[in-house]
Amino acid sequence: SLGGGTGAGMGTLLISKIREEYPDRMMATFSVVPSPKVSDTVVEPYNATLSVHQLVENSDETFCIDNEALYDICMRTLKLP
Repeated sequence: SLGGGTGAGMGTLLISKIREEYPDRMMATFSVVPSPKVSDTVVEPYNATLSVHQLVENSDETFCIDNEALYDICMRTLKLP
């Protein structure tokens, strides 16, 4: 998740270190982008914006998944509470 400190900060740091160690390898990332409907943490948009920049710089493919869409899938399709 790109909204929290671990996913945004530590995750991007780890990816940059892996890129330094293995520059010839293809790297793809899958990240969950925060949504104001699902979470109310104020700093999530800032964390996500700063970490997406690092992901684009250090990975070959970056897939961003909308947290609100995942929430809707769980609610409607899977009938989870």
